[in-house]
Amino acid sequence: METELDITVTVNGERSSRRIPARRNLVDFLRYDLGLTGSHVGCEHGVCGACTVRLDGVIVRGCLTLAAQSDGLEVETIEGVSDTGEIADLQEAFIERNALQCGFCTPGMLLTAAELLAREATPDRDRIREFLSGNYCRCTGYQAIVDAVETTAKSRTAGAGS
Repeated sequence: METELDITVTVNGERSSRRIPARRNLVDFLRYDLGLTGSHVGCEHGVCGACTVRLDGVIVRGCLTLAAQSDGLEVETIEGVSDTGEIADLQEAFIERNALQCGFCTPGMLLTAAELLAREATPDRDRIREFLSGNYCRCTGYQAIVDAVETTAKSRTAGAGS
């Protein structure tokens, strides 16, 4: 019999308590227990970035993080940061620059790009590529994604100066 435990997590500002299998990973908890399907399960080895979420303000791989590790902490998913409007400009740049196609990698890519832009106001193209290198995209060839992140950074910097 698998061990179960009780956890309480604040997800996108809403407190949730559940009894879960001790070995359930965070992305499966979000998808199956809470119905938040924006974060995807890709490689299940922490390599592709499709499962990226924020845990207490820092991006993590949801497939490598046990749900139990989030007990008492705050989790933000793509649904949460989209609903708040925090990444609206970045999402718009992805659309305008055609930086998404199938959309499978997009939630993780957006959260990773948002973290980069929170850390560095004006990363250059090489830095953007380096920071996003842990997120795989099989459709776009990355050029449009880098363009979108660069466009957003420049727009935010220009907006901050006015």
